[in-house]
Amino acid sequence: MKNILLLVFVLISATTTAQRNKLKNITEKDGKIGIGTKAPDELLTVKGKIHTQEVLVDLNGAVAPDYVFEGYYEGTSKLNTTYNFPSLSEIELYVKEHHHLPGVPSAEEMNENGLSLKKMNLVLLEKLEELTLYTIQQQKEIDLLKESLKEMDR
Repeated sequence: MKNILLLVFVLISATTTAQRNKLKNITEKDGKIGIGTKAPDELLTVKGKIHTQEVLVDLNGAVAPDYVFEGYYEGTSKLNTTYNFPSLSEIELYVKEHHHLPGVPSAEEMNENGLSLKKMNLVLLEKLEELTLYTIQQQKEIDLLKESLKEMDR
């Protein structure tokens, strides 16, 4: 009987130790979980790569940049009353001075503060929508120039 109890104790101890060793890179501190760090600074802090199939980010009050199109076609936007569609010359002046797009953090800012996926995706979508409108404008100008050239050839 003693041998069986000793064997059970050894197995339980070995299993518990093995389980701890499997999770040696996970830390809990002040209700925060760290993976690959002993000093988690958020609810979940991961120092290292994450492999996943999908990430769902809630907007939690952030405004999707439909205001770009709304402001362009309606004159103003109810979604974002402070947004102004910049001209390409305004963007050129900004980029010439700051070496990054307006509304996009600089490389130095990103290096210093990291970046929020939610915020960056919304900013990038805003820039994509602006680019789409510039392309539409340019295509209209190209079409007008083509038409003018056809009329000149007649």
